[in-house]
Amino acid sequence: MTAVQEKPARLISGPGMLLVWFYGVMVVGAVSRSAYQISTEFGRAPLAYSLSAVAGVVYGFITYTLVRGGETARRAALVCCAAELAGVLIVGTWTLAEPSAFPDATVWSKYGMGYVFIPVLLPLSAMYWLRKASAREGA
Repeated sequence: MTAVQEKPARLISGPGMLLVWFYGVMVVGAVSRSAYQISTEFGRAPLAYSLSAVAGVVYGFITYTLVRGGETARRAALVCCAAELAGVLIVGTWTLAEPSAFPDATVWSKYGMGYVFIPVLLPLSAMYWLRKASAREGA
């Protein structure tokens, strides 16, 4: 006799699907940009290019957890979104306070200005959605 496994609660219904789409676009943008920059001109701005690569990995993990679903994935995505927001705020402030530290922009430079501020808006939206998903499950 086999135990019936419940499917994890979906996190990507409704507006959650839009979050997955945006995170997917950011994965492609951040990873492809940083991979090209690291492979061709890493010596010019190693910190900026490395931070863009880290951003791409973070975006990828959040995308995966949103698609995976379930309470554990929701919690992991929430923690990762908070870390992402902290990174955007720290790097964004750093690039404004000391522009010479960044000869080239990162995904999170100036709070994501080069990406139409999506890097600062996305984790805020995702954290709101993930908290709302938790409240829906608890009801």
